Amino acid sequence: MHLSSGSRHDASEGRISIVAIGEAFEGITLLMDRAYEGDETRALAASNGHEPIVPPKSNSKDPWEYDKEKYKRRNMVERLFLRLKEFRKVCTRYDKTDMMFLAIIQFAFITIWLQ
Repeated sequence: MHLSSGSRHDASEGRISIVAIGEAFEGITLLMDRAYEGDETRALAASNGHEPIVPPKSNSKDPWEYDKEKYKRRNMVERLFLRLKEFRKVCTRYDKTDMMFLAIIQFAFITIWLQ
């Protein structure tokens, strides 16, 4: 897990996460939304042994096939972030340091997991 500024695009941060994961979880499916649909991100995921599941944008010149049934499971990730936003301290980010903010996020994840 890493933090970035709010002005950074999701795709570049997603590539940083894919590189950090590397081949440690080779063979896992990466469920991504259309923000990550670029060729560079999909190629990086495939080169690390991951299966990128991302739909092409509607105006894509060269659309690709993707597993629509697996993509439907992405709602679990969206629901997790929805539950994370229920923690006011995460949602408003009053913490001054990145370390404290990450600690609050991790605490929120643990609380969600224990429920």
